[in-house]
Amino acid sequence: MAIDKEAVKEHIRGILIALGDDPEREGLKETPERVAKMYEEVFEGMNYSNHEIAQMFSKTFEDDLTVKDHKDMVIVKDIDMFSYCEHHMALMYDMKAAVAYIPKEKVLGLSKIARICDMVGKRLQLQERIGSDIADIIMEVAECEDVAVYIEGCHSCMSARGIKKHNAKTVTTTLRGAFETDNMLRWHFMTQAGK
Repeated sequence: MAIDKEAVKEHIRGILIALGDDPEREGLKETPERVAKMYEEVFEGMNYSNHEIAQMFSKTFEDDLTVKDHKDMVIVKDIDMFSYCEHHMALMYDMKAAVAYIPKEKVLGLSKIARICDMVGKRLQLQERIGSDIADIIMEVAECEDVAVYIEGCHSCMSARGIKKHNAKTVTTTLRGAFETDNMLRWHFMTQAGK
């Protein structure tokens, strides 16, 4: 599914009119085009299923690795992210993700973990679903069951409108496999992931 830029431009123009402004005035003439281009970029992830994202970033390393005999945790943390809340289309910002997994026979390139986070965020989302989507994709690419995702972020639907709590942060934790059942492993992940 490709993003329909022409339809976005038409609807943004309609929104400008509905807000009581003139889409032909100097400052707004190119706004529908700019918003359509921005949406194409920031919602790129909507073009792909989790499985397609897993295929995009499926480069793994198997040769000369001894991970088969160990249960070492790999963690990448402080991955900067943003997304848009599906309830208000409001920005979720200052998001940081920590992703951990225990390799079985495949090790992911570290940049692939960050790229998966970026692509999952580029959808109309809920923070809870972002963690779940990332975990599902990592499990598919690494062919492992033991994955954990910790996300902390601010939501402009809470800070800029409604309750207007500027310092409120939302924290979500997604646990799969041993991270769900092994208290020591979960504790180790949380002490590494949290601030």
